[in-house]
Amino acid sequence: MNATRKFTGWHMLAIMIAFFAVIVAVNLTMAMFASTSWTGLVVKSSYVASQGYNDELAAAERQRLAGWTSELSYGDGLVVFAIRDRSGAPVDAADVELFVGRPATERDDQTLDLIADGSGAYRAELALEPGLWSARITGLIDDKPYRRDLRLMVGDDGKGRVL
Repeated sequence: MNATRKFTGWHMLAIMIAFFAVIVAVNLTMAMFASTSWTGLVVKSSYVASQGYNDELAAAERQRLAGWTSELSYGDGLVVFAIRDRSGAPVDAADVELFVGRPATERDDQTLDLIADGSGAYRAELALEPGLWSARITGLIDDKPYRRDLRLMVGDDGKGRVL
């Protein structure tokens, strides 16, 4: 027996309900993921942050003209940072801090004081999981602000390399 079925309005209604149910389910899922991940907030007030922008640009230019070079290394649970002048001599800095966190979430953010080791380097113990990390080193050199932003890739072996 070959009975043909007719496509009725009820069939169309079922298809439309299923279609919009999928759309709503996907939207709710994406909204849940968005609300439980990074907020996207970088500063609380962009106007207040913008007031110091020219000072930050001037500090970056002073840093560039000074010809300092820096090196960050990570491995075996230890982060080491060194600043050198044009001649390769260590540069003395005060209040050296390291901020480290994941680029797209605030969950693993942490700030550490880096301690001078006497050889011109600054160190701290730090445990980082494998993956990509953002690092910001700040301090004072000759009572002027110093800042260096880096990306660090930590491998499965616990060693990091600057990107």
